[in-house]
Amino acid sequence: MGERDLGTQPFDLLMEAWGLSNTDLVNTSPEQLTHKQVRRARSGRQLTLKMMMKINRTFNVAIWFRLNDDQKERFVEYGHRDLFSYAKGHDPGSEDPNAGLAAEIRG
Repeated sequence: MGERDLGTQPFDLLMEAWGLSNTDLVNTSPEQLTHKQVRRARSGRQLTLKMMMKINRTFNVAIWFRLNDDQKERFVEYGHRDLFSYAKGHDPGSEDPNAGLAAEIRG
């Protein structure tokens, strides 16, 4: 592992939890996200803050599109510090406020 490879990220686990694929994110992105960028984010390549924010926004949008009105009211948007272990303010012990909702969506 190089110094810029930081191992599997919380983002990867959250993608799994929500049943989202890299393609789901690429297709949803209003900001022309590429498969390579999503793959790098999931695998733990260190991203710039700008790229972390881009991934973060698209991830929230992809989830939002899957929710009904009741679920949207319960959804707590993720911040980039929830997705990346190297983001400033990341808390490795924090609970996912949307764990129940993600399980509901996956059925």
